[in-house]
Amino acid sequence: MAVKKIWQITHACGHGAERDLGDRPADRRAGFAQWLAKQECTDCWRAAKTGDEAERTAWLEAKRAAEQAESEAWSEQFRMPPLEGTEKGTAWGVRCRHQVLATAYTALVLDSGMPEPEWERIEDQARTITRAGWWIDQRASEPGDLPELLEAAVDTDRPTENPFV
Repeated sequence: MAVKKIWQITHACGHGAERDLGDRPADRRAGFAQWLAKQECTDCWRAAKTGDEAERTAWLEAKRAAEQAESEAWSEQFRMPPLEGTEKGTAWGVRCRHQVLATAYTALVLDSGMPEPEWERIEDQARTITRAGWWIDQRASEPGDLPELLEAAVDTDRPTENPFV
């Protein structure tokens, strides 16, 4: 006698459906049918996901606002200059600068024992880079690479006092 391929599933939401499990190996059909019975049906899942998207968007906006406030407070505390770029880019750049420098401080000073005066030189170099895009580009860099990345920054990443440039 062959293992059945068509299973009658009653989902956790109470809806029933007939499912063809013939594309699965015979020894895995019963387990998969049990798993399906613990899930919502496709229609209920889609309806719930639509509501979740709005919640997810609201949560993400609240999280970004909190990160932005924390990053701006940090920038003020450590006398970081304002960044240049688009409105959206500067906000993102401020968050990235905070993340990059905080992670580098942890890795270089706290974990590797770099002396504070050496870190202060790195921090002073970081203050010279005001292009938001540079910080955004460095957001995924390794913390130990920061001194070399700061050295490699070009003049267009730093401000100039010459209004004709």
